[in-house]
Amino acid sequence: MDVHGRDLRYFVAVAEELHFTRAAERLYVSQPALSKQVRVLERKLGAPLFERDRTGVRLTPVGEALLPYARRVVADWEEARDAIERAKAEQAAVLVVGMSTSPARGGLLPAIRSRFTEARPEATVRLRQIGWEDATAGLADGSVDVAYVWLPVPEPDRYTYVVVAEEPRLVALPQTHPLAARESVDFADLLDEPFLALPKSAGVLREYWLALDERPGRPPRIGAEIASTDETYEALVDGRGVCLVAAGNAPLISLGGIVTRPVHGLSPSRLALAARADDHRPLVLDYLRAARRVSSLVG
Repeated sequence: MDVHGRDLRYFVAVAEELHFTRAAERLYVSQPALSKQVRVLERKLGAPLFERDRTGVRLTPVGEALLPYARRVVADWEEARDAIERAKAEQAAVLVVGMSTSPARGGLLPAIRSRFTEARPEATVRLRQIGWEDATAGLADGSVDVAYVWLPVPEPDRYTYVVVAEEPRLVALPQTHPLAARESVDFADLLDEPFLALPKSAGVLREYWLALDERPGRPPRIGAEIASTDETYEALVDGRGVCLVAAGNAPLISLGGIVTRPVHGLSPSRLALAARADDHRPLVLDYLRAARRVSSLVG
């Protein structure tokens, strides 16, 4: 016995209104069409669902028995339809990708995007530049869906991530600086130098780029705070301090008058693609999966 969801929806409307005309108006169908569909359902079930007389409409015992189940089926279908619409919207959704500096790095970003597009050709990816004040590149406040971030991130338990690049930390300094003449620099030689620091809101990431773990109890001297590539370059040119920079970012500031040198005694930096740990949307998971594939090929 096949019963259409439409038939159950019509039955529930009449059962709740106990009036065919009002039920038809509620359903936006004609009263004759509604009556016809109810009769079709009654024939399929082999029993009348309503008693009709001059005093009105009443449920039969069979109708009484069917009503709670019919309501449940109709409600479940409404939920299923909502879920389907959400899934359809998800398929066509826009994925917002946050970043504080370009993660291009020899085609890394295009490679991840290409693999993501293979899985989600209908999706649109939008890049959003986030200031260095936010070490999560927009993840913390929900303004982006995924983000390229430097590790460590504040509150790491809130995020899941895939490391997509591991690079040495270099020191950037004016070309006129005494250490610029060297091919490489020991970090011990930088301990007394004024450093350019990320904003305090960057938290553990500010500490990381000041290399606090590699300083034997000697606090850094802060020459200036920086919140963008342009600010970093200007502060370096002005001689307000030196700063550590990932090798992949060195070309962004190695312009006129600024050089970068390898630093001995520092752990490498790690760039990751991160998402909120409680975000299980397929679009987000597919982008992470694409990053994981690219990372495995690079590794």
